[in-house]
Amino acid sequence: MFEEDIQSQTKPSLYKLNKESKIITFYMLFVSVAFLIASVIAVIVTKEKDFLANLFNILTSPSKLVTDYFALGGLGSTFFNAAVCGFITNIIIYFSRVKTNATTFAAYMLVVAHCFYGLNFLNMWPFILGVLLFCGIMKKSFSENVHIAFFATALGPFVSDFMFRYTSAASFNFFGVSVSFFGIVMSILFALAAGFVVPALLPGTTAMHRGYNMYKAGLAIGILGIFVYCFLYPNLGFDAPTVIDISNPEYYQMPYGYRAFMNGFFIILFVITGIAGFILNGKSFKGYRMLLKCSGYGADFHDKFGVPICLINVCVYGLCIIGFLNIAAILPEIFPALPKGIGFTGATAGVVFAALTFSLDGQQPRIIAPIVLGYVLLFAVVCAICSVAKMDIPWTLSTQGYINGLAFATGLCPFAGKYGFKVGVIAGFLSAVICTSTSAMHGGFVLYNGGFTAGLTALVLIPILDYYNIQPKHDDDSPERHK
Repeated sequence: MFEEDIQSQTKPSLYKLNKESKIITFYMLFVSVAFLIASVIAVIVTKEKDFLANLFNILTSPSKLVTDYFALGGLGSTFFNAAVCGFITNIIIYFSRVKTNATTFAAYMLVVAHCFYGLNFLNMWPFILGVLLFCGIMKKSFSENVHIAFFATALGPFVSDFMFRYTSAASFNFFGVSVSFFGIVMSILFALAAGFVVPALLPGTTAMHRGYNMYKAGLAIGILGIFVYCFLYPNLGFDAPTVIDISNPEYYQMPYGYRAFMNGFFIILFVITGIAGFILNGKSFKGYRMLLKCSGYGADFHDKFGVPICLINVCVYGLCIIGFLNIAAILPEIFPALPKGIGFTGATAGVVFAALTFSLDGQQPRIIAPIVLGYVLLFAVVCAICSVAKMDIPWTLSTQGYINGLAFATGLCPFAGKYGFKVGVIAGFLSAVICTSTSAMHGGFVLYNGGFTAGLTALVLIPILDYYNIQPKHDDDSPERHK
C-alpha cells in the first residue's frame, strides 16, 4: 500500500503537470516583475541620477568575475538589467512553448542571478542565437534545448571582452567605449560555436560526476572556458585582463553594501513565495517534511511533491541563505582578529538566486547544512593554523570569493543526502579549498565558476568513495525514508 502511494506521488497526472508548469511559468514572471518594481524603488531610495549612464556602463563594460554591477552601475540600474534579462527569458520560454519544469526554473534562476555580476542584455543574446542555430541545423527542438541556451550565457564575459577590450588596441576606457567590426564578428562567431559545443559537452561531463554536482553545466562550460581562455590569451601572447577598476567611493564607503535594501527585498520575495506555496498546497505545509527527507540525488521535487511544496522550499531555503549571509557579514565585528569581508554587493545578491537554482530539483536545507559546515570547518582550520603560526588570517566567511563558492557548492548536497552528514562536510571542505583558485584556470570568463569548482570536487571525491567501497546510506524511494 505504501509503495503504491509513493508511485502515485512520483507519477502525477498530465493535467497536474500542465497546471504546475503554468505555476512555474507564472512564478518566473513574478520574479522578473519583482526586479522591475525593485528597480524603481531603488532609484528613488538611492537617488540614482545617472540611471541611463549607469545602465550603459553595465552593458558596455568587460564583465569577468567578479564585476560588481552595484558598483559599476547602481542599485536601480542593476535591478533593471536583471528585470530586462528576466523578461527576455520569460518571452523566450513563452514563445518556444516550453513545458516548464525544474530544469527550466534552474536555467532561469542562473540567468537572473548573474545579471548582478557579469551577465547583461547585450552579452547574453549571441549564445541564445547560437543554440537556436544548433537546433535548426541538427533538427532538434528548441523548446527542448531552451535551458541549454540559457546555461550557455555563462560565457557572456567572453563576448563583452571581445567587443570592448580584446579587439581594441588601447586599454578599456569607460568614457571612450569603442566597438570594432572585428570585435562584433568575433563575439558572434564565438557564441555560435559555443551553441554547438555546450550541448555536446553536457552529457559527457554529467556522466563524469554521475549527478553528484547539481550544477551540471558548470563543469562543462568551465572546461570549455579553459580551452578558449588559454588559446586566446596565453597562447597568442595577449595580456590576461584584470577586473576593471571601478571608481565608486560612495558605494565602497558602505561596509555592508546595500544590506538593508537587499534584506528587505529578499525577505518580502521569499515570504510571498512561501505564502503562495502554502495557499496552493491547500493552506497547509503538508508534504514539506517528506521533502526534507529526500537525499537530493536524482530527486525532482517538482515531479515528486508538486510545485506548491517546492515554493515552500524556496521560501525556507532562501531565508536560511539570508540568515547565513547576515551572520557571516558581522563576524569581523564580533571577532576583530578576522579580516573584513563584504556585505550585500551585486555578486552577493546574485549568488542568493544562484544558490536557489535547484530548489525544485534536489536542494533543501537539511542536506545543504553539511556543505556549509564544510566551509566553516575549513575556516576554523585556517584560523587555528594562522593562530599557532602567528600569521594574519587571510579570509573570512564573508569574503566575496568564498560566498560565491559556497553558493554553488550547495550543488554537492547529493553527497550529504546519499552518503550522510560526514561525507557532505568533506565535500564542502574540499570545495572550499579550491573555490577561489579555479577562476584563474579560465581567466574569470566563466560565470559558473562555482559550479565548475563543485564539478572538480565531485571528480575527486567520487573515486575515493568508490575505492574504499563506501556505500550510500540513503535511498529516496525506500519506504523507511518516508515514514
